[in-house]
Amino acid sequence: MVRFAVEQEENGKIRCDACPVLCYIKDGRTGACDRYANDGGELVRVDPFTILQRADDPAAQAVPFLLNEQPSTPGDAESAGIMDDSAEHRWDGDILGGNRTFVTAIGSGTTYPDYKPAPFIVSQQYDDVDMVTVVTEGIFSYCGAKIKIDTDRHIGPEQATVRVDGEAVGHVTTGEYGSQMLSLGGVNHLTGGSKKEGRITCQALLQLCNCEAVDMSIDGGAELTVQADAAPIVNGVREELMRVGCGSATIGMFARQWAPRVDEVVVVDDHITGVLSEHQAGKLLGMSPTGVRIKGRRSTPGRYFQVAEPGSGWGGTDISDPLSILDDFKANLAWPGMRLLMVSTTGEQWAYFELDNDLQPAEAQLPPELRLSVERIAENCEPSLCSVLFMGGAGGSLRAGVTENPVGLTRSVRQALTHVSCGGAPAYVWPGGGITVMADVARMPRNAFGYVPTPALVAPIEFTLRRCDYERLGGHMDHIQSLQDIAGKVERRETVRETPAWPGNTRQFAWRYPQD
Repeated sequence: MVRFAVEQEENGKIRCDACPVLCYIKDGRTGACDRYANDGGELVRVDPFTILQRADDPAAQAVPFLLNEQPSTPGDAESAGIMDDSAEHRWDGDILGGNRTFVTAIGSGTTYPDYKPAPFIVSQQYDDVDMVTVVTEGIFSYCGAKIKIDTDRHIGPEQATVRVDGEAVGHVTTGEYGSQMLSLGGVNHLTGGSKKEGRITCQALLQLCNCEAVDMSIDGGAELTVQADAAPIVNGVREELMRVGCGSATIGMFARQWAPRVDEVVVVDDHITGVLSEHQAGKLLGMSPTGVRIKGRRSTPGRYFQVAEPGSGWGGTDISDPLSILDDFKANLAWPGMRLLMVSTTGEQWAYFELDNDLQPAEAQLPPELRLSVERIAENCEPSLCSVLFMGGAGGSLRAGVTENPVGLTRSVRQALTHVSCGGAPAYVWPGGGITVMADVARMPRNAFGYVPTPALVAPIEFTLRRCDYERLGGHMDHIQSLQDIAGKVERRETVRETPAWPGNTRQFAWRYPQD
């Protein structure tokens, strides 16, 4: 437990100044955030100060390049994305290279009130270079989460409000390839609405960033359950597969497998429905025109838009009967016995027809050679997941904990002299002004986030740079401690991480000051 000097009250309470709430805390109790407590008249940080270090376990030598630590099926290492452990393929996962210990901001404390340096400014040597890592649990009023939901199903119109417990917490944003996107949080929901809206928004963000499940609803759309690195649940149905591509892309991928075995293929997709005989891939393979007519807006040959309304049916449309998107076949081109396969972009829905003497499609048994191609579509689909990216702005007060001249830190980040991470996970720094970061919460240790009831999220952020560069930007040189100094002052506890902060097995080390 990290201990802090505090203002002592006569009635035995102490005043916590770790955030603007300024709680008065009784002995043995925690403040409103559950992060700071009164331990015998001393203010302590409840969560342990955390550093990360690679495990010595020989089993850790096979490094996953995806985030799946265990194969989805026992013994199926390939499905987990595990590369072979030859030197040319392995990445050791260290943020700066090599197998060195990395200090995170988790459990370190904050810079509030803003006049003081960061809680820990830690130096260590790496390849004969003196490095400094400045760690802070930032109080982020300006923060949110970007959510990627792997599904073709319609979850709601763009700009529709996303609600948790009836309160607006964000909105649906533009869809991406095979995924629906949400933008949650932000200062307007945290502080610009009612007190209840701010509280529920903060709670929802905290749960999402700590990889917990959150139930939400979309105005005019779906009921969702979202959890980082887990399959989304849409209207009570757990999603299984992310589409292999749009209908046109699916035609391109599987045209060679279809051309010799079927006369026509229609791949149903809410965005771009593909028609094999009209598609350039079909033409180059010598496919004959079939007279099929698709309801919708023709784009380029073999590509159709708006064949149906968005929904939770075939290919993200609202249809359950694929024939509903077809008009009558052209009599001068179609022929009795013509073979037609209709399939969705995940291979989860398919139907096979042969035209009768009236050129009407009659359902027939799918030939084994076509069944293999349908199964191959599903095989090429990735598992549906929810991705949660924390996004926050590192403002002036946080930067002041790093240097007396805050703009110096911004310039150092822009010049790539300072590396930014969140709980050990690499952070993407947005271009433009300020230090606006985005990090995948699934790559961070569990429970890396906290909150203060202002309301705001508390998130770990680390700045790592060479000691000489830190001195040049006006860093708090008098507050630097070596990693060895910290190790000599703290008590060490070791646990095995459930999820790596970066690819590869790691262990989490929790450090806390002894009671004396």
